[in-house]
Amino acid sequence: MTFALYGNGVSRGVTIGRVLCIDDAHDDITHSPVSSAERGAEAERLRSAFETVREDFQHLRLHVPSKAPNELRAILEVHMMLLDDPALIDAAVGLIETRGMNAEWALVETADLLAEQFDRMDDPYLRERKHDVLQVVARVRKALAGHRRITAPPLDDLPPIVIARDVAPADMIEYRHMAEGAQKAAGFITEAGGQTSHTAILARSMGVPAVVGVRGALDRLVDGDLIVIDGEQGVIVVQPDRQVLDWYRARVLRQSDEKAALGALRSRACVTIDGRLIELHANIELPEDAIAAINVNASGVGLFRSEFLFLDRDELPDEDEQFDAYRRAVSAMGGRPVTIRTIDIGADKMLRVPDKRMDGTENPALGLRAIRYSLAEPKMFRAQLRAILRAAVYGPVRILLPMISSVREVEAAREQIVRARAELTQRGQPVPDDVPVGGMIEIPAAAVALRAFTPVLDFLSIGTNDLIQYTLAIDRADATVADYYDPLHPAVLALIARTIEEGERAGVSVSVCGEMAGDPLLAPLLLGMGLRNFSMHPAQIPYVKQALLACRHDEARQLADAVLAENDSRVIRSLLAAARPAALRAAA
Repeated sequence: MTFALYGNGVSRGVTIGRVLCIDDAHDDITHSPVSSAERGAEAERLRSAFETVREDFQHLRLHVPSKAPNELRAILEVHMMLLDDPALIDAAVGLIETRGMNAEWALVETADLLAEQFDRMDDPYLRERKHDVLQVVARVRKALAGHRRITAPPLDDLPPIVIARDVAPADMIEYRHMAEGAQKAAGFITEAGGQTSHTAILARSMGVPAVVGVRGALDRLVDGDLIVIDGEQGVIVVQPDRQVLDWYRARVLRQSDEKAALGALRSRACVTIDGRLIELHANIELPEDAIAAINVNASGVGLFRSEFLFLDRDELPDEDEQFDAYRRAVSAMGGRPVTIRTIDIGADKMLRVPDKRMDGTENPALGLRAIRYSLAEPKMFRAQLRAILRAAVYGPVRILLPMISSVREVEAAREQIVRARAELTQRGQPVPDDVPVGGMIEIPAAAVALRAFTPVLDFLSIGTNDLIQYTLAIDRADATVADYYDPLHPAVLALIARTIEEGERAGVSVSVCGEMAGDPLLAPLLLGMGLRNFSMHPAQIPYVKQALLACRHDEARQLADAVLAENDSRVIRSLLAAARPAALRAAA
């Protein structure tokens, strides 16, 4: 009988395959007391399992396929660090030695305690890192049981679609890239995870359909079930009848044609039908991501999220380490501009460095974050600014100040830039004469008072994610109010339109670098508002380019006027859907 399951679609695409269940989370754990005489040997058995997994990860790291996403290498490094974390291995060994637990029992007990600590964290990014611990523990449990490599059993001519409570990055690479004598996984479905889970991040990077947060998937599906996964809509169709299956097969064929067409667009400039040139930039988090930007022919890097160099570590990166990261990104872009945002710490991204923690902040989204934090830590801020200025010798670089709310902050930041430049000059290190300084418009106060900012900033970048959050008073990390987070709220659109208009009036370039920039449905609307610079995840660039190539600026302007005159986001969605070019509607 045909039925459907629903979750969060996190990686676009449709695929048809057969279920391969990986039900590690449901394995029974034996609780066997260990005698005093046996505890030393049991502790050594656990340490040996950790060493086995460490060897597995080292092997994976050395043999990551060249086409694997850069994010995978970074995540493997994090998991290798967890293997050496005393909070995991030493705590588990302690339970063996003091309470006589067997290795499996001690390991799971320790993992459960750590998971509870992560669950109590306000930071959604850190809450998701709970899954890193659980994934590493699952790997160690397999080693304790004598299982090493994971291989997908052969099914038929249809590829496997992996169903699991969660999928560890190391497992994803084996299923997707390193399955020997077995078909590669064509999609992933997990019961856990969200938009920021590793499953979601890696699936998007690999271009593999994925749906996460599918409750009861492991209870409702069995190995060999025929399923269809729609990674954009978040729908899984189980045991589809012939009519439904034929319809999805046609979608898969159209999808292949679409990918081929998108690939053919790579070398084309992004110009509307009536001749408006649009620049499409990439958002990156690590210097290696610049390769993905080049692969889709991005105009440059519109947002280098530098804070990812600071996260998940016990000490801050020094100036030289930051310089090396920025230089590598700038050099990889080969003369295309790179916009480096200064550290945006706070809210959903918190430092782990002991003397730099922000514990005790009751509402981190409204606390000491972003530019406020940098100005409160001038020594750290100038070290970052010196690293950025040094990297600017290797190609065009722009400095972006996050979460500005007053001209005073911009002036104070510029003073620090002047001091950083002077410190480099005193050392005898070269510094470019002109490094533009811009500000992120993500607080309503900045959008409303924009005329005060345009004389002191060289460019503007609209951060739509936080702009929505602060305009609507919605904590985007709070699932209980998630339905109120609305990019098409009339107030949000009015602030975006106002910022673009004021920037154009003052002769200051404006870009959008939030999630809205990477949505093909919104591309005509932003174009009609006057936007000429979009910045997004590299994987989204072909889709947005396709949408913009099908646009006429005059029609987009009419659409924007109609949308801005509305006060109901439901009507706005209808207007956007109706305005979508016919060719793109057919492709969808």
